[in-house]
Amino acid sequence: MALARVERLSFAYPGGHSALEDVSLEIEPGELVVLLGPSGSGKSTLLRALAGLVPHFHGGRFSGSVTVAGLDSRKSRPADLAGTVATLFQDPEDQVVMTRVENEVAFGLENLGTRPAEIPGRARAALASVGASHLAGRAVAELSGGELQRVCLAATLALEPGLLLLDEPTSQLDPDAARSLLDLARSSGLDRGRIVLDAPRARALDWLACEHPAWSPGRTTPCNRLLQSRGSPTERVVEPVCRLERVSFSYQTGMAVLDGVDLELRRGEVVALVGANGSGKTTLAKLATGLLELQGGTVVRYGRAGYLPQDPGRYLVAERADEEVALAVGGDLERARRALAAVGLAGFETRHPRDLSSGERERLALAAVAVADPDLLVLDEPTRGVDPERKAELAHALRRAAPSRATLVVTHDLAFAAAVADRVVSLDAKPEALVA
Repeated sequence: MALARVERLSFAYPGGHSALEDVSLEIEPGELVVLLGPSGSGKSTLLRALAGLVPHFHGGRFSGSVTVAGLDSRKSRPADLAGTVATLFQDPEDQVVMTRVENEVAFGLENLGTRPAEIPGRARAALASVGASHLAGRAVAELSGGELQRVCLAATLALEPGLLLLDEPTSQLDPDAARSLLDLARSSGLDRGRIVLDAPRARALDWLACEHPAWSPGRTTPCNRLLQSRGSPTERVVEPVCRLERVSFSYQTGMAVLDGVDLELRRGEVVALVGANGSGKTTLAKLATGLLELQGGTVVRYGRAGYLPQDPGRYLVAERADEEVALAVGGDLERARRALAAVGLAGFETRHPRDLSSGERERLALAAVAVADPDLLVLDEPTRGVDPERKAELAHALRRAAPSRATLVVTHDLAFAAAVADRVVSLDAKPEALVA
């Protein structure tokens, strides 16, 4: 008997945006199912439906049925599914409710009425399973994006659910952590709210290689081909835009995040900053743009800086996408619309930012930062939640605009780093592992 069954599910969010159309799917106990599809294709919406959040939390027009462990989601609310279904959301920042890591992992167990004597052991085991035991005593606010994603994953795993829903679970993990997390067994794909493939892994890989080669493991992605058109170093301007010398920073006394780091960012150059979760990449990026007060060393900037954070959805304030982008250029909607088109969002001008998928919001936020033409553009995990085709477009856009500014890209995506960067800088102890 299927653990979860979706039958002819269609769903449209309030306002008429259709997210799913006539989707049918079964998930058997013990199966590992991979859900693939471009940004905005309905992947997150389908997970929300399996968790009961669609339609009970989000509202909208719902037809068809979703049954999990014998419970009909139209009659059973999300609270009724708690313990049976657990979800790791795409934006872990929106999932955290406690201030300390160990309390966050224990929180769900407490809400399910787990015996108090069992909770500490299950919480420790869950943290250990994602390589986060060392974070148990840390404050959540001090974690990097990748560390926070591990903690939220541990909190989800601690519940030992019958149906575990992971939305972009590796988006902020370093490569080693990502490889240890998932062992693909089966694949399926979504396209514009419809299932176009539901197949065993071997057949799915063959189909991807033919129909969507950019998604196929072992591929040469479109963005990698951009390396062929890149100019030589002697053809590029080398004017310094930002210089960091002997930079040090600590969030807590005795716990240095950065210690004596040097980095120069030059106009005409794209630099990829890589490293393991918690190695200080975001801290260095914020110091470069002046968002953190320097504790040691010097930072010199020539010109204006723009920063795209890891969780840009937190900073969207306007009612329309074009108005959001226009905020940085004095309300110039025409300029804002050109910026939206440059990131593949032409036609999205009147959409509400909160109605966009995570990948679409990422591109909207990029447009909102880039539209002001900063001398230094810093992007923190810009490929988070973005599909391969959009990554290729982003790489092309960054290369095209590179001569006019210095660009720093913080990323765990080594393939993207190799495709877009003139130089790869590692905060890890093993830089020889990089693809440069």
